[in-house]
Amino acid sequence: LRDDEDTFKILIATDIHLGYLEKDPVRGNDTFVTFNEILEHAQKNEVDFVLLGGDLFHENKPSRKTIHTCLESLRKYCMGDRPIHFEILSDQAVNFQFSKFPWVNYQDENLNISMPIFSIHGNHDDPTGTDALCALDILSCAGLLNHFGRSTSVEKIDISPILLRKGRTKIALYGLGAIPDERLYRMFVNKQVTMLRPKEDEDSWFNLFVIHQNRSKHGATNYIPEQFLDDFINLVVWGHEHECKIAPAQNEQQRFYVTQPGSSVVTSLSPGEAVKKHVGLLHVKGKKMKMQRIALETVRTFYMEDVVLADHPELFNPDNPKVTQAIQAFCMEKVEMMLDNAERERLGNPRQPEKPLIRLRVDYTGGFEPFIVHRFSQKYMDRVANPKDIIHFFRHREQKEKDDSDLNFGKLFSRPTSEGVTLRVEDLVKQYFQTAEKKVQLSLLTERGMGEAVQEFVDKEEKDAIEELVKFQLEKTQRFLKERHTDAEEEKIDEEVRKFRESRKKNTEEEDEEVREAMTRARAHRSKDVVLDSASSDEELMATGMKASGDSDDDVPTTLSRGRGRGRARGARGQNSTARGSSRRGRGNTSQGSSTSSRTTYKSVPDKNMSIMDAFRSLKPEPSQNASKFFSEEIIDDELDLVESHFSLSSKTNQRSVSASSFSKRGSQSQTSRGVDFESDEDDPFKNTATSRRNK
Repeated sequence: LRDDEDTFKILIATDIHLGYLEKDPVRGNDTFVTFNEILEHAQKNEVDFVLLGGDLFHENKPSRKTIHTCLESLRKYCMGDRPIHFEILSDQAVNFQFSKFPWVNYQDENLNISMPIFSIHGNHDDPTGTDALCALDILSCAGLLNHFGRSTSVEKIDISPILLRKGRTKIALYGLGAIPDERLYRMFVNKQVTMLRPKEDEDSWFNLFVIHQNRSKHGATNYIPEQFLDDFINLVVWGHEHECKIAPAQNEQQRFYVTQPGSSVVTSLSPGEAVKKHVGLLHVKGKKMKMQRIALETVRTFYMEDVVLADHPELFNPDNPKVTQAIQAFCMEKVEMMLDNAERERLGNPRQPEKPLIRLRVDYTGGFEPFIVHRFSQKYMDRVANPKDIIHFFRHREQKEKDDSDLNFGKLFSRPTSEGVTLRVEDLVKQYFQTAEKKVQLSLLTERGMGEAVQEFVDKEEKDAIEELVKFQLEKTQRFLKERHTDAEEEKIDEEVRKFRESRKKNTEEEDEEVREAMTRARAHRSKDVVLDSASSDEELMATGMKASGDSDDDVPTTLSRGRGRGRARGARGQNSTARGSSRRGRGNTSQGSSTSSRTTYKSVPDKNMSIMDAFRSLKPEPSQNASKFFSEEIIDDELDLVESHFSLSSKTNQRSVSASSFSKRGSQSQTSRGVDFESDEDDPFKNTATSRRNK
């Protein structure tokens, strides 16, 4: 496709993971360097905009260094005098309804944006907390990025596209930020997800959809099948999967194309990460498109190889007392070969980092013994970027029936996280209680609720999540028993509790609502603690004055945020002030609707809840014992890849009446009318592809 006034040029990238291993002395700056390279490619090719598919940040709460470096790059590459050649036709108050500035950043007269960036959030940088904010909202508020594709409803999702026009080419840009796969799967099955379409000339739009979910199957419902997506879509940009499959592949059933850009940094030493990293330059003209691959030159080289010792009987004999030394020498030879290959590749590209990533997976099945990896790694401290985990020993499991009762969770947690094995906290909690002895089984709480609470505690640092879930489910059980007028006898109470728990487990939607309510309480409790601590610090300062600099930190109230109470107190005084001019608009071509925030008021929870038996003593005073005991285990998973997020609802802004922004529910459409054509190109995987599609 030739570049002209009718052709969109879009740079597509996903899973940049800014801040990954930022404290590592060797790999700490890898993500920032590659992010700059991506923006350089966008600026060099004079793209109309950059489209990101989620996980711009690796952490849900990025460090100050990560935020600062990201802002620095965005200001350097995205601000300037280059004009923007496309316009937005849809109602921006709907597209950016969760922003305090509900319009695209390049239309703000106070900003000089030369290259807009549109991004959905991923599961690593999704909105959390009482106000449901994420790191992308900081960039959006600063005017450096356009965050779209948010959805707060757990009952129904209506995806309203951003309508773009450049010359005679029109693009309907759909986006859906990361949602827990099992929940989204259930919503698709229940037909609770709808993609809205323009009423006028709906067949003339190129429909582009950005999603951040599991594409490969990780469980019965822990992924999103491509068949769930609407058939009128022309191209799907699939984030979250790290293996680079940038060449669009056609879905034979739905007839749309899917491109999977993959990550721009190696975050796990797995086979999928060893594929060469690329970003895509998408050309769209009318209903035709072409994807141009752009190789990333600053990505650290990653070489991986598997070795099966049993396949070399001429070299290794398990009965030989010196077989371990022979295995070590063999592994050293393999590592040296990979280092030589990495050095040859780096000589042709001076921008590539000097030290490569090396991974040798050794299958020692057949009576072999692994050698000490630490001594082996010390020989490569100055030559590789990951000296501590160059070698990974593993054995093939024998094909026999597995006794789940003998599952060792200690070994499961000690698995190397760099192997790319995604351990989900909630699944581990559920599996533990399902295989545990009867005396430590949950009798009141549910495995699902406890798993979600532990996940919030581990991933989102919600320290009150588990406590609030226990309180909430205990209160609900107490109310149930009181309504049933159960006799205050231990056996009858235990039986009623068991029945009530089983009924809740069957009603998954009600259980999800319980978890959301408990997590909302935890976040509200955290915010209340922070405000109270700040207020108490203010009173302390006013009453006693500033303390000497030699005071210990023991006098500072403990809060959930870092730092001393004094700093929070000074910052808290001005938190209700309004910035001057904040209510004014930039350019006058888009009106801003008024919005109001809605808050949910919760009944106060006492510090100490009564037990079930205590609740009945107030009705019929009888001596009793605790009905059940609880067992807890701290679960930590650094590579948790699925994060449950809960959003607070905010009221919609008033919508402008724009003809192009009115949408209708999707209807059936022939493939011929929405056919996508491709230009012939040596890099184009669609050569000799017909320009029109048949009706399904």
